[in-house]
Amino acid sequence: MPIFRDSDQFYACVGALMERAKVDPDVGKKIAKSKIVLQFRYTEPTAMTTVNAKTEPSQEGAYVDVIQGECDLKPDVTMSMKADVAHKFWLGKVNLVSALAKGDIETKGPIPKILKLLPAIKPLYSEYPEILRENGLEDLNG
Repeated sequence: MPIFRDSDQFYACVGALMERAKVDPDVGKKIAKSKIVLQFRYTEPTAMTTVNAKTEPSQEGAYVDVIQGECDLKPDVTMSMKADVAHKFWLGKVNLVSALAKGDIETKGPIPKILKLLPAIKPLYSEYPEILRENGLEDLNG
């Protein structure tokens, strides 16, 4: 049984994390420097998040744009995975390189660009359990 009951619950957690990242002065700035469009495609439940670091953000105070759901942007890098894998990743329980090797995460596009972003997103690992608590899902921290 999937961790998230539906895409709304997924967006309330993982989507909220991406929304925080786009305005974070450390994380957002570093992602913006990548100058790529990165799209995450999730299953169980179906969801999609696109991070646009290629153009100027549309929101004041943001460093990148984050689009939750379908969009027309052509990604430079696409990462596909089950929502449960994303959840475990943000809890620090999934090693990206291992997940790529095992096929738990599938990618299209230049993997080195993804790997360069790993140090930039490190602060988000501590934010994710907080978001779970805010959504009454602290039991998912385990």
